[in-house]
Amino acid sequence: MIRLHHCPQTRSMRTLWLLHELGVPFEVTEWPFDKALRSAEFLALNPVGRVPALEMDGRSLWETGAITEVLCERFPDAGLGRAPGHAERADWLIWVHFSETISTHAQVLTQQHVMLREDWMRSPVVMKLEAARLGKCFDAVERGLAGDWLLAGGFSAADVSVAQAVYMARHFAHIGERPRLQEWYDRCAAREGFRASLPTAGGALYPREFFEPPEVVPPEGKR
Repeated sequence: MIRLHHCPQTRSMRTLWLLHELGVPFEVTEWPFDKALRSAEFLALNPVGRVPALEMDGRSLWETGAITEVLCERFPDAGLGRAPGHAERADWLIWVHFSETISTHAQVLTQQHVMLREDWMRSPVVMKLEAARLGKCFDAVERGLAGDWLLAGGFSAADVSVAQAVYMARHFAHIGERPRLQEWYDRCAAREGFRASLPTAGGALYPREFFEPPEVVPPEGKR
């Protein structure tokens, strides 16, 4: 039995999409994105109170990069991993874990725009810096794409990991004039597994599609 503990529009979407791509039977337990993740019940699954948590083989796994590696090794016939010794192994690992770099910047922006309810709590400087850092991440993907997918050997869990992170990041930074990135993202978003991992009506974390970074106005005398 495989059971994913999931919150819509969070990192656990990455694991949900991967499970759909693997084509294996699994169940989903959906959690609210609130203090329930700090409950004793959930902390027994993920000790830091974050999603995802994946129950498989009699234990709970956490951290999306680790879950991705374990699932691809557990179900190698799906062809979504790159085994040790494979010529694309190093690049596969780089992209799988680079997704966390993108997600970290998107997480900061989610906290600033969504989770902090009052304007006085938010930092326009942090918002601008993190949005710019997402742009640098987009540049890295644009440069790294040489074909239809991130690896020459074809679609893999690396595409799942990075495209899910880009999906989240697009709430805060425009893809803009990066044609290879845009075409690749469109191919990823057209996959059935991606569409199946999207939130249902009323289940989205983000109240709108894009959050514009505010203008940073320097104080008098600093202009």
